[in-house]
Amino acid sequence: MSEIKIPELAESITEGTIAEWLVKKGDKIEKGDPVVELETDKVNVEVNSDFAGVITEILREEGDDVEVGDVIAKVDENGEAGGDDGSSDDSAEESKEEPKEEKKEEKSEKEESPKKEEEPAKKEDKEQSSGDKQDVIASPAARKRARELGIDLSEVQSRDPLGRIRPEDVDATAKGGNEKKESKAPKKEESKKSSEKTEFDKPVERVKMSRRRQTIANRLVEVQQEAAMLTTFNEVDMTAIMELRNQRKENFQKKHDIKLGFMSFFTKAVIGALKEFPLLNAEIQGNELVLKKFYDIGIAVSTEEGLVVPVVRDADKLDFAGVEREIKTLGQKAINKELALKDLQGGTFTITNGGTFGSMLSTPILNAPQVGILGMHNIQKRAIVMPDDTIEVRPMMYLALSYDHRIVDGKEAVQFLVRIKQLLEDPYDLLLEG
Repeated sequence: MSEIKIPELAESITEGTIAEWLVKKGDKIEKGDPVVELETDKVNVEVNSDFAGVITEILREEGDDVEVGDVIAKVDENGEAGGDDGSSDDSAEESKEEPKEEKKEEKSEKEESPKKEEEPAKKEDKEQSSGDKQDVIASPAARKRARELGIDLSEVQSRDPLGRIRPEDVDATAKGGNEKKESKAPKKEESKKSSEKTEFDKPVERVKMSRRRQTIANRLVEVQQEAAMLTTFNEVDMTAIMELRNQRKENFQKKHDIKLGFMSFFTKAVIGALKEFPLLNAEIQGNELVLKKFYDIGIAVSTEEGLVVPVVRDADKLDFAGVEREIKTLGQKAINKELALKDLQGGTFTITNGGTFGSMLSTPILNAPQVGILGMHNIQKRAIVMPDDTIEVRPMMYLALSYDHRIVDGKEAVQFLVRIKQLLEDPYDLLLEG
């Protein structure tokens, strides 16, 4: 009997959640066939079988958290599809038991009758206790640690904003064990009060958060707790870019077989500004600043399962058509759930476009460990006072730059955003520099 285990997925990913089984018990599989879809913090990946044979046992259910190395299924390499499920063994055992002596049958019936009465009660207790354990949100490592220390997970207090119990929470409970026992009664009362607060008189639907949504929530909270995040705003006149697009879009599409959008202009403008203000393209590692000499620009993409940020590699080396083509490819992969881990790792700066959904103004949250993110917004026609004091109707867009004030000063951030504005309002210069 061979075992299917969770393989090593990536350096930063050690656990995941079983999203969907692609096979069922009794199915015949070949070596390399995908057997389960695993949801990780970043992308969904398929786990393939290293063996050919028949699935004889599925050990973990959909929704279970698993770690690298966990056994999730068993394969009989000599088995046949749709093999017996043990019913023949049961009938064989029954046939063996039939010729037993009457005295033994009477005796066993007498002994079994009280047991049968006790079994349902025991079964109910087990189901109830297992149900209580399942309600506790804990990582597999925390569950293992709790078993080693003999601690009930329901008594462990989580420091995670989402209530997920981690090994350090279990250790903290173990150290303060005596205090926990003394304050057991009041804590039960507190938990009872909190459960009463979450009950509703009107209909509600409770949906378990996906692993990716939990990760997004945790990361956003971590960024706000760890970074000194600040946002500065400006506005850009989109007249010149829109006129240039109208003039060149047909020839551009014929030549490159891709539409000329706004994102290539913004990507090139960001790169130009990053070259002048390199701290916006850096990150903090311990007590050091890492100044990156490359420009991998993350483009935020909204999907049904949450926001992902695929990365356009070496965007400074691409022309406008190359940037547009790469953005389209990554966006399509995100929608089709085909993004690989390499598509999401290592960005140096992020651009997010809330304007596609009608947002007029927002304060984007940093994509750690990056120290800068540019927010684009909806284009609105507004009356603008021109340099000669005349008033014209112009297509205007608000820009927002969120930055980490630990390494980027306000003056530098404002100048960075002003430089982006200048490059966008003179796209011909941007084309030449790009």
